[in-house]
Amino acid sequence: MILEIAEFDISSGNENLFEEATHSAKKVISQSKGFVSIEFRKCLEKPTRFLAFIKWETLEDHTVGFRESPLFTEWRAILSPYFNSAPVALHYNLI
Repeated sequence: MILEIAEFDISSGNENLFEEATHSAKKVISQSKGFVSIEFRKCLEKPTRFLAFIKWETLEDHTVGFRESPLFTEWRAILSPYFNSAPVALHYNLI
């Protein structure tokens, strides 16, 4: 299992709208092959900073299966209006 950690920098004043949008985004990503779970967290010290912890069965389920699918386009359309900058996503293995 792979853990993707995605960091989102949201435009100031759009934090609540982004939080609301995550509910729709969860419904979209959950349809992707290899998707296991997702959890969003909001930073206490920087309220415009959010993290998504996304579990995938394999790295390719995210990097190929999801990112190259229409679901990714839908996901980005839901969340990107609130981005201050492009998200950064990294992948981790359990050790």
